[in-house]
Amino acid sequence: MRHLALSLLTLPYLLLPAASMAHTTESTLQKIAETGTIRLGYRESEPPFSYKTPDGKIMGFSMDLCDRIVEGIKAHLKRDDLKVEHVAATSATRFVLVKSGKIDIECAATTNNAERRKMVGFSYPHFATATQYVTLREDKIRTIEDLAGRSVAAASGTVNIDQLNSLNREKQLNIAVIPTKTNLEAFQMVATGRASAFVWDGILLAAMIAQSPEPSKFMLSEELLSKLEPYGLLVRHGDEEFKAVVNATLTGIFTGPEINALYLKWFNSPIPPDGMNLNLPMSSGLRDAFADPKEYQE
Repeated sequence: MRHLALSLLTLPYLLLPAASMAHTTESTLQKIAETGTIRLGYRESEPPFSYKTPDGKIMGFSMDLCDRIVEGIKAHLKRDDLKVEHVAATSATRFVLVKSGKIDIECAATTNNAERRKMVGFSYPHFATATQYVTLREDKIRTIEDLAGRSVAAASGTVNIDQLNSLNREKQLNIAVIPTKTNLEAFQMVATGRASAFVWDGILLAAMIAQSPEPSKFMLSEELLSKLEPYGLLVRHGDEEFKAVVNATLTGIFTGPEINALYLKWFNSPIPPDGMNLNLPMSSGLRDAFADPKEYQE
C-alpha cells in the first residue's frame, strides 16, 4: 500500500525539496544518485529520432528530449555533476536493457501499446505514426493484397512484424514473412530484390528512403496497416516517481515554445550528416497532444 500511495502522490512530491524526498525516491533515481551516471539508450540508425553519425555523434529529436530530461533529473536530485553514458539499443534488446536497468531511458521511436506496457513504462507521447511498407517502384505494388505469395521483411521485436503476421493470417495472403535483426537489413533486402516489401513505421521508412542513394527507386505505401500509434520514451515498469520527473520535463517542453523549435530542427530542416530534410509539418493531432500531454492508455 505504501508504494501505491507514493505513486498516487508523485506529482505533489515533485514540489518538495530533494532532501525531504530521499526516503521515497524510487530505485532508478537512487541508482543514478549512487552511481553519478544517467544511462541513455540510443539507436544506431533511426533518424530523425535517434542515430549515430559516421563521426560518432549521437543525435536526434528523441535524444534532444532526453538531454533536456537529464537537466531535469540533475535539478530534481540537485546534482550538477551527473554524467551521461550512451548505450546502444536495438529493436530486439531495448526492453531487456530497460528492464535490467542497463539503460535508464530509451531515447528513440518505440511504439506505446497495451502489451508493451506490461513490460515497461512509457513517457508522454512525443510523436505518432502508423505502419506502412516500402517497395521498389518498378514492382507497382499498391496494396497489401498485391504482396500475396511474396516475401516481406520486418525487424524482429517490432510491432510491425506482429501486425504483418496478423494481416497475413486474416487475409490468407500466404506471405513469406522474413524476420531480420535490424531495420537496415530489411530495407537492404528490398533494395536488392530479396524481399518485395519492408514493413515498418511510416515516418522511419520515409527517413530511410530519403537517406538511400536512389530515393526515387522506392515507393512508400499510401495504405496504412495500422491506426496512428504514439511513440514514447521507455522507462522501467512501475517506477512512477522517475517517470513523473521525465514527464514533468516533457510537459515543460511540449507546452512551451521550445517544442516548435525542436520540431522545426528535426522534421523541417536539413539534418546531419547528409542534409536530409523530411519536410514534414507538425500534424494537428500531434500539436493537440503536445498542448495537453497525458498518458496514452488505449
